[in-house]
Amino acid sequence: MTRLDLLASCALPLALFAGTAAAQNLQDRAVAPPAPETPAAAPAPAADEDQVNFSAGALEYDYEADIVTATSDVRMFRAGQRLRADKVVWNRKTGKVVASGNIAVTNPEGDTAYGDSIELTDSLKGGMVDNMLVVLERGGRLAAERGTRAEGGTISLERAAYTACSVVDSEGCPKEPTWKVTAVRVTYRPDRERVYYTGAQVHLFGLPSIPLPKFSHPVGDDNASGLLAPTARYDRINGFEVATPYLFRLAPNRKLTVTPHVYTAVLPMLEANYEHLNELGAFSVTGYATSSRRSDDLSAGFDSSTEKAFRGYLDGAGRLQFDDKWSLSGSLRLASDRTFLRRYDISRVDRLRTTVALERIDRDSYFSLAGWATQTLRVGERQGLQPVALPEIDYRRRMNGGLLGGAFQFQLNTLALGRHAGQDTQRAFASVRWDLRRLTNWGQEVTFTAFARADAYNTNDTAATAIASYRGLEGFQSRGIGAVAVDVRWPFVGAFGSGTQRITPRLQIVASPKIENLDLPNEDARAIDLEDSNLFALNRFAGYDRWEDSSRATYGLEWNIDLPGFSLATNIGQSYRLNDRPTILPSGTGLSDRFSDIVGRTSVRFRDFVSLTHRYRLDKGGLAVRRNEVDATVGSRSTYVLVGYLRLNRDIDDLEDLQDREEIRVGGRVQFARFWSAFASGIVDLTDRSDDVFSLSDGFDPIRHRFGIQYEDDCLTLGATWRHDYRTTGDVRSGSSVLLTLALKNLGR
Repeated sequence: MTRLDLLASCALPLALFAGTAAAQNLQDRAVAPPAPETPAAAPAPAADEDQVNFSAGALEYDYEADIVTATSDVRMFRAGQRLRADKVVWNRKTGKVVASGNIAVTNPEGDTAYGDSIELTDSLKGGMVDNMLVVLERGGRLAAERGTRAEGGTISLERAAYTACSVVDSEGCPKEPTWKVTAVRVTYRPDRERVYYTGAQVHLFGLPSIPLPKFSHPVGDDNASGLLAPTARYDRINGFEVATPYLFRLAPNRKLTVTPHVYTAVLPMLEANYEHLNELGAFSVTGYATSSRRSDDLSAGFDSSTEKAFRGYLDGAGRLQFDDKWSLSGSLRLASDRTFLRRYDISRVDRLRTTVALERIDRDSYFSLAGWATQTLRVGERQGLQPVALPEIDYRRRMNGGLLGGAFQFQLNTLALGRHAGQDTQRAFASVRWDLRRLTNWGQEVTFTAFARADAYNTNDTAATAIASYRGLEGFQSRGIGAVAVDVRWPFVGAFGSGTQRITPRLQIVASPKIENLDLPNEDARAIDLEDSNLFALNRFAGYDRWEDSSRATYGLEWNIDLPGFSLATNIGQSYRLNDRPTILPSGTGLSDRFSDIVGRTSVRFRDFVSLTHRYRLDKGGLAVRRNEVDATVGSRSTYVLVGYLRLNRDIDDLEDLQDREEIRVGGRVQFARFWSAFASGIVDLTDRSDDVFSLSDGFDPIRHRFGIQYEDDCLTLGATWRHDYRTTGDVRSGSSVLLTLALKNLGR
């Protein structure tokens, strides 16, 4: 009864579909594919492996004509070949087998062919099929008015169609696939796991769109050589762009993808990507190459010619795992000039970093031998001032069960930084840290910490560093660091409505003697900013080159609420210097006075619909907001709004790393139909001259925004995105661009 009701509900779609797909019926057939033989159901094994075993509800034998006729749910088996039909006539003289009525034939690979009638050889390997449908084991299906199945399993079809899409809707009724390929001739080679077409055309939403006179694609899971989905784009600088990748399958573990980018306004660009996987690991290298004019109107510090010149980019990454402890990893990022990546819309990063690292990691130790180099893409920055680190050696070891049951951590580190036209620095240090954690009878968590470190530095050409507090003294310098600390947390847990809440006061005392910080260079601790993440840190400077040498008390409060479908976590804290020793921390960092600024964070989550994080820093004097940062997501996976806002109002005028900023980022997506959605995003620079004297923004300066629409179902992605950029940098001009995307999912699966 359920089957009859389903067919009745689909009657109208079936009637509409039948008139358009009679010759290439991609729909499922009523008959189920023949099941494999089972020991209980199969006849006794034949001595001859070519012997055909069969079963049927009725059997007739014409002795004179030597013809066997089997009817009523006929099953035939031979060496993995399986057939199911209502009726089978077997002429033993000619070896011809004719099956009719609800036919399904399955080969050893699992591909199933359906038809109204089929003419086979007595080995079940080949024959002619009327109204043929082939459902491939690896996904996808082929249909034709008539097809031929050869002895080797090759299937040839005339006036055929292929699709990898679903042919039924969510209610199980037949529907036209989102895309299909029709062709005059189609050949399926199971030995190659590939489908070949002659005179083909791609149909989208039932309409013919893309002609493909001759092509092929794989049906297996492995990569195979061939064309990949093209992309199309338009912008005012390069004109209309078409990129058509071609994949070369060099081996099961190696492939090369070559993508020509053809433009209407400039010369073509060639992109190539090589990927290699072996028993030790994998690596990938991508290169771009073209020739175009570079602009000479960059604001400062960069000479370039307006003549045509080679332009390109190299991007590589890889990792080798030698055993469970040793590994080698690296990355390569190199560009011919500062605007190439943005000009051709490859990336919008402002620095490129090349790295290499040899690492050993086990349960209690870590070793790293690393190096890196940086290429700046920022206008106005000198490349000669960018550091090259070679090498950096870092070794750490952890030992438990030491003094009073505490844990020891040892570290040895050395680093050499060189610059072509700037300061050179070499650094080495050795440190030891001891931590002891205990729980009192009242439930307090108490952690005792002791830390000691010895440093040695050597610097040259310090005058090349513009900011005096970053230079250090010329030549060799040494330093000793020491600190002790005690940290107490006292959590109180109780019921709150239908959930729980936890209130945790926290107090930390840190003591450290005075240290001559400014005698040493500052290479890695420049962008200091007080926030909740480093409020209770032993050293609130980032990096190793600066140490906070004050004795201080830090206090704060954490509050957590957990309810069904709702959670809230908030913390707030401040520190107080226990002495009036002068500090090297600049005014505006929130740490320059005895009382620090007040910092905190609040995170709220309501089911999977609302997620909000707010970070802030309040001035200790008048509670002016020095840092205000909000990240919020509201909505479901298909329809949502993203908002990000950052305001830094620190009033630090003498350090380039700590300028004030204000920015807002918005984005969202709306699913307005089952498969259709629209999306948009934008970034606006709200900084003005009162925040940063070097800023060119007027307080509301859009950086870029975009808007797009997309269709995505089980086997097709189709979309268009419009983007507008407002910044002009050299040959990267402000203006609009349009990107068109088309991806036929599962093609070749």
